[in-house]
Amino acid sequence: MDTHTQELAKVDCGILDADTEGFERVHVRQGTDEILGATVVAAHAGDLICKITLAMNGKLGLPTIGSAIHPYPTQAEAIRKVGDLYNCTRLTLFVQMLRGKWLVWTR
Repeated sequence: MDTHTQELAKVDCGILDADTEGFERVHVRQGTDEILGATVVAAHAGDLICKITLAMNGKLGLPTIGSAIHPYPTQAEAIRKVGDLYNCTRLTLFVQMLRGKWLVWTR
């Protein structure tokens, strides 16, 4: 099992609302994007977990969640960021290096 965690302290809406305590953790079957379960510890956990439940019931993987349009800025952006974290694990080392340099250059 692979686990991807997004701290709410790194979600823009959480920073704007000064509500940065908590995290979202999604567990996927190792080597796949199949969601096995999730843990959400946050003030708005009920609002966040429903999207994960929908994805599990609809057999949608983390890349689908990552590519979906989410309102910005909202706490639900944490779910998209978990999808992005999963997508980053699929990159080759060379592409990860280029991505890291691009992010440093654009900031």
